[in-house]
This record gives sequence, C-alpha cells and structure tokens, in this order.
Amino acid sequence: MLRILRCGFFGLTVLLGLFSATPPASAAYPDRPVHWLIGFAAGGPVDIVARIMAQWLSDRLGQQFIVENRTGSGGNIAAAAAINSPPDGYTLLFVAPNNAISTSLYKKLPFDFLRDTVPVASIMQLTNMLVVSNAFPAKTVQEFVDYCKANPGKISFVSSGNGTSVHMSAELFKVLTKCDMVHVPYRGSAIAFPDIISNKVQLIFDNLPSAMEQVKGGNVRALGVTSPQRWPSVPDVPAIAETVPGFESVGFYGISAPKGTPPEVIEILNKAVGEALKDPKLVARLTEVGGLPKPMTPAEFGKLVADETEKWRKVVEFAGVSVD
Repeated sequence: MLRILRCGFFGLTVLLGLFSATPPASAAYPDRPVHWLIGFAAGGPVDIVARIMAQWLSDRLGQQFIVENRTGSGGNIAAAAAINSPPDGYTLLFVAPNNAISTSLYKKLPFDFLRDTVPVASIMQLTNMLVVSNAFPAKTVQEFVDYCKANPGKISFVSSGNGTSVHMSAELFKVLTKCDMVHVPYRGSAIAFPDIISNKVQLIFDNLPSAMEQVKGGNVRALGVTSPQRWPSVPDVPAIAETVPGFESVGFYGISAPKGTPPEVIEILNKAVGEALKDPKLVARLTEVGGLPKPMTPAEFGKLVADETEKWRKVVEFAGVSVD
C-alpha cells in the first residue's frame, strides 16, 4: 500500500511539474512588448487611433504595445510583414478598408489576406470626408461637381495610397458623377495635407479623424461626408449622397493577426479591446476624432472584413481600376 501511495504521489508531482513548466498562453500573454504594424505614416488617422488604443492596451495588459509605421503600397507592406511574422500574438496588424480593397485592386499580392490572417477585434466605424483647399472655388458638393465637369482633367485628388478607402471613395465619386480628376497617391494623408493647403493639389476624401483636425484648424474646407447619412459627430456637414444618390463609403478599424495565432491569445486581445470600448475616457477620445466604437467578437469582425472585401471588389470592377 505504501509503495502504491508513493508511486501515485510521484506521478502527481510529475504532472504538476509539467503544468508549472509550460503554463498556457492565456496565463502568460503578453510577457513582452507587442508590435502593432500600421500601413500609413505617423500623424494620419490610422496612426492617431492606433496610438490611442495602444496606450490603453499597454496600461491594461502590462506590456508595451508598440505602434510601427510600415508605409507603402496602400498598406500592403505592413500586411505582408505581419503575415510573415511568427503567429504568437506579438505582431499584430491594424486593419482598415485598404486591406479589403487591396484583395481585388492589386493583381500581384504575395498573400491572400482572408486566408493568411485571423480576425482579432473591431475597434470602430468611421466615415471619410471630402475636403478641399480653401483656394478651391466650390463651396458645396454640387458646385464641386459643376466645376469639375467644366474643368475636366484639371483637378487633382490625393490619397493615402493606392487601394485605400481614401482612394476608392474618390474613384466611386468619379464614376457616379462623371467627373474627370487626376489621382496623386501619397504614403499617408498627413504628408499630403501641406500640398492641399497650398493648393498644389485640390482635395482628398480623407478618413474623418485627420480631416476633422485640418478643418477645425481652418486649413481646409469640408464639403461632405461619405456615409449615406450625416455623421453624428459632424451633423452640419452634409452627406455627399444628398447630392450624389447612391454614393456611400463607410470604413472600419480593427486588429488582425497572422494565421495560426493561438485562440487563447486572440481571446485575451478581443476581451481587452472590448473593455477599452466601454471605457468612457477612451470612447470620448475616439468620438473626438469622429469614430463610432464598434466592439465585435472575432467571428463577427471576420465576417465584416469578408463582406467588405466583396463589396469593394464590386466597386473596383465598377470603377475599372487596378494596380499591378
């Protein structure tokens, strides 16, 4: 009997040792800094929101969430870097409409976004805003359309890169209004605004956070928002759809990770983002930059990204644009 008890005790000790030596990821994550890749320049709308959320996550989870700007190719450089990183939860990707658009706009991507990433969390919804140089003569969307048609090919619109919602909002506008405008892509909207302000280029359909900042500063003039109705945080700015029926471009911000990231890590991150979006101070900051907090489960966010990918595929085909 004593020998049996000793054997049983020894077996229990070994099992306890195994559990203590290899704790589940949910108990340890994160135990070192997390790198969050974003595809656009510092100071732009994606960067602004990423840094707000990264600070909250750093404070709550006890490890630094480091925002890294990997600019270029409409956010695809950042996406490729994230996809090729170890799937351990320590490299994340900021997801926005550009990721959904690029799937059909770019013909030679080295990855399949829906196949090679896993959804983590939704952060917020937002609209874009059509803003023009203060030197531009049009004061309304209708005046803009009339001026554009009277001056075909003489107006330049900028974007934060090929395949961004900033770019495709303008392409959709061109199709629906028959306006002939020239596209000038930049590596982010923040670095494009000096040229808009100086009237070197005339306009941008920018994400609301950075567009609002420039409008409030008196640097540019707002003509309309791209949501189907007026946006709650800027009720005095008309929806472009009030003048151009059928025009709509509503975006989203969220987080994805490389395929193979442990489910327990995704659960920790999703729960943390959900808690953040209940924090009145953080919600107030997102509202200030024009966002509507939109918490979702990973599955819900994955469906949103898939639905947006299909929606923008139709717009890309409708507009007849592509990038090799």
